[in-house]
Amino acid sequence: MTNTIVNWRIHQRLSVAYPVIFGGAPFVGEGTISNISKTGCSVSCDRTVLMGSYIKLSVLLPDPTSSLFIELGKVRWVKDQTFGVEFIRVPTLTRHRLDRVVSHEQAIEANLLSVPA
Repeated sequence: MTNTIVNWRIHQRLSVAYPVIFGGAPFVGEGTISNISKTGCSVSCDRTVLMGSYIKLSVLLPDPTSSLFIELGKVRWVKDQTFGVEFIRVPTLTRHRLDRVVSHEQAIEANLLSVPA
């Protein structure tokens, strides 16, 4: 029997390095988003976070506009100092900005992949 890895994600995750501030009752932490999609992200940090926790996130983007504010996310998995977040509640304007950020990152990734070696 072969070991097959199945990717159940609907949206492609894109590699990024965005600073993030997150918090839930009763903690606040800082970290770095290492990948992002339209429905979630993974965060690396020094803080211990429990699977199943509900958190808010403020993602600091490289452009000069305000940060992306995710009103509600759920920690779906934790491994060492990294955890995955599903975005549950995202304000409409933030959703549009998130879509633009993801589309921009996809375009950058596509250009990097198509550059001849």
